[in-house]
Amino acid sequence: MNAAVLHAFNESPRFEQFSEPIAEENEVIVHVRAAALKPVDKQMANGSHYAAFRELPVVCGTDGVGCLDDGTRVFFGGARRPYGAMAERTVLRRVQCFSISEELDDVTAAAIPNPGVSAWLSLKHSAKLAAGETVLILGATGVTGKLAVQIAKILGAGRVVAAGRNEQVLSTLHELGADSTIRLDKPDEELIAAFRREAGEKHFDVIIDYLWGRPTEALLKAITGKEFAIGKSETRLVEVGESAGSTITLPAAVLRSTALTILGTGGIPSWDILTDAFQRVMNSVARGTLRIETERVPLAEIEDAWERDAHAHRLVVIP
Repeated sequence: MNAAVLHAFNESPRFEQFSEPIAEENEVIVHVRAAALKPVDKQMANGSHYAAFRELPVVCGTDGVGCLDDGTRVFFGGARRPYGAMAERTVLRRVQCFSISEELDDVTAAAIPNPGVSAWLSLKHSAKLAAGETVLILGATGVTGKLAVQIAKILGAGRVVAAGRNEQVLSTLHELGADSTIRLDKPDEELIAAFRREAGEKHFDVIIDYLWGRPTEALLKAITGKEFAIGKSETRLVEVGESAGSTITLPAAVLRSTALTILGTGGIPSWDILTDAFQRVMNSVARGTLRIETERVPLAEIEDAWERDAHAHRLVVIP
């Protein structure tokens, strides 16, 4: 079968023949129809992800959409290695397949679960967003950040502030539900002032951070208190990504003057929570309240697609 085969770390996978998968007990063969090309796929392939490949060659792709032998159309994830989603066929356990509505096309159904479920869990389960709260999305111009803006509104956020580095994309986020935007390419003092202005007296209740690095340091300076305060409500910062830097400087004054809780997203929630988030995301897409931009790419062009920087939309590989 044709597949995107990785032979060495830090190289693009090649379009070539790979052995056919054979299902073992409790496994199924999935005939792949679409597989999204995501940052995590590249991290797995370059060895930087904590769950990176240990043995090569291997077929790339962590999840996708396809059909089972009985015709059931499913979203799937976690193929048994060395198989992956970017191939004509793959193999995995049946419980790792989720039925999807016929209302959704293959490309959208393949593109949205990974970033959509991530954003949903970050807001709903990590940050415990409550109706009426103010949310700041750091890194709102990326694929997942754009979904987080929309999901925050779906979950009842009273106000959503979107901060990003892509000015062109930033200008479109009001259409997705952002009440205000912040350009992150400002000088430090201007950026700190912008954060303070948008936080206002009510402050940010929830911060979803896809960037870390310099933008987060500027934000922390902005929310650091300058005087003693009583009864100040909590700010929950959920660290999700590090596209602007892998480390920050965290002065003690930030934590001593502000009711700030910093949370991570490590670990997989219960299967019930994961399934519920998946269904709610897919239902939102079917209703038209959640949107994602996509671009189809033939599997035969995987080497070129792998090197492209599709920041605000998702590339979807078609076998």
